[in-house]
Amino acid sequence: MNPGTPPLKAAARSLLHTLEVKTTRRTELADVTAEVARLVAASGVTHGVCHLYVPHTTAGVTINEADDPDVARDIEATIDGLIPRSGPYRHAEGNADSHIKSSLIGVSQSVLIENGRLLLGRWQGIFFCEFDGPRHRQLRVKIVPDPT
Repeated sequence: MNPGTPPLKAAARSLLHTLEVKTTRRTELADVTAEVARLVAASGVTHGVCHLYVPHTTAGVTINEADDPDVARDIEATIDGLIPRSGPYRHAEGNADSHIKSSLIGVSQSVLIENGRLLLGRWQGIFFCEFDGPRHRQLRVKIVPDPT
């Protein structure tokens, strides 16, 4: 902090939460939009940013269409087709494809918060992406208010 910069007020501090996600398939896009939206609403933050982070090397997070569940299934099938489970991989644990999928999808996203709500597009949702399931996983959610 720079000298002369006032400290953040208690209400302006960021809030960190951990969502527990239980997946049921090896490759699965699980819609977690409602859970993240509940955290944002409960935070009392009216304007800011919601950062999402997956602390796993064989999972990720993405934003895509949530209205039609077939979109998530199509993404799952396409990712599995592009990066097959078995291949000429050197990683001996049998989940090299999962590491590659995680690297391509990514492990973080950010969503703006306006008027106490996630500023997602009409059809957008937040998906936890499992590539080595089924497992119990975590999604870190950090809600950061705009400076006052």
